[in-house]
Amino acid sequence: MKKVLLGSVITLVLVLTLVVGGVGGVIAAPYLQQQLAAFKIATPAPVSLGARPAFAPTPAPKLTPPPTATPVPLPADASADERTASDVYRKVSPSVVFIRVVSQPTTGGAQQRPQIPNLPQLPDLPPTGPQQASGSGFVIDRDGHILTNNHVVEGADKVEVRFIDGTTVRAKVVGTDPDSDLAVIQVDKSSLLQPVELGDSSALIVGQQVFAIGNPFGQMWTLTSGIVSAVGRTIQSGNSRYSIPEVVQTDAAINPGNSGGPLLDKHGRVIGVNTMIISDNRSSSGVGLAVPVEIVKRVAPALIKDGKFTYAYLGLSGGALTPDLAGAMNLSPDQRGVLVGQVVKGGPSDKAGLLGSQKQVEIDGDKINVGGDVIVAADGNGVTGMDGVIDYLFTSKRPGDQITLTILRDGQQKQVVVTLGERPQS
Repeated sequence: MKKVLLGSVITLVLVLTLVVGGVGGVIAAPYLQQQLAAFKIATPAPVSLGARPAFAPTPAPKLTPPPTATPVPLPADASADERTASDVYRKVSPSVVFIRVVSQPTTGGAQQRPQIPNLPQLPDLPPTGPQQASGSGFVIDRDGHILTNNHVVEGADKVEVRFIDGTTVRAKVVGTDPDSDLAVIQVDKSSLLQPVELGDSSALIVGQQVFAIGNPFGQMWTLTSGIVSAVGRTIQSGNSRYSIPEVVQTDAAINPGNSGGPLLDKHGRVIGVNTMIISDNRSSSGVGLAVPVEIVKRVAPALIKDGKFTYAYLGLSGGALTPDLAGAMNLSPDQRGVLVGQVVKGGPSDKAGLLGSQKQVEIDGDKINVGGDVIVAADGNGVTGMDGVIDYLFTSKRPGDQITLTILRDGQQKQVVVTLGERPQS
């Protein structure tokens, strides 16, 4: 009887062990997928990037084989939307690539986890072996240049590119720009190079149909569709302290591994580079963000030529002037502009004599700095928020240029001429 009972207990323990192990596997799978797909959180929280965190595990994500290069023709009764999606896929998929990255662990101690706002912080991990991650990219010319995200290839020791027919070649990193989260890599010239057609992100409208092609979770050459949900977003780059202007928001499914892939209009023209999502669970929530192609058109040539892009630098931080802030400064509640919060000591704005906020007031229980200069126009163009200033500097100015700021100081309007510097690295 004791032997029977003992055997039952052992069997029960084994069964419980298998059940717990199975649950553990289910729980761990999404975590591993997230890490293997190389995902990190950007700010403001909870913006998520398809990047490789420093603590990504060694195993590569399980990959699906590329789809056939000669897809089955559409049925005769296919709808107009189906034909549009199929046409976009057939046109652009040969230009999209799967990017595999291998990097060595950092030396000299434990690897640091990214500090994720509003979430419990985990301890640093000990160094591990080579780390693998993946992302997407697309061919932009016949010289072998491929555009992707900076966070896809950042710190890479080895980069491989796979085309839709299965051909895999080595690539080199030509240039990177953390501030726009863009990078250019290059492969040798080949008959496989089919450059994309670039569109016009400045002409986008909310509700416009868009498509994304990429490699989410290692599922190669996946097509998703949606609409333009918003335009003109300003999002802080997950790679630096600076912001990316005119970002395109879409509800087309964007997931880890889509990073660096193209966002396309109905004609198959690139209108953005899929870069971030806003999500609580690090997977698609219908709020995807793409760097607009107008930024690509300015940054990519500089990365190819010089390996970097230089930004005009004003040397101040600020925010939109709200009615409460205006009231605290004895200004009209209808006054709009950018309240200068801080001026970088020794920077262009400091040299020009701009003043930051020094006085503190309490608004809705929070202590807010007020009293600084209020920028109401840049070269005669009215501004209502810092987003407009950032966009104007990017599109219209280079280091060494001058900008005339119209400001309010103590309620009086005056003009200040600032000679722009070069943005310092993060």
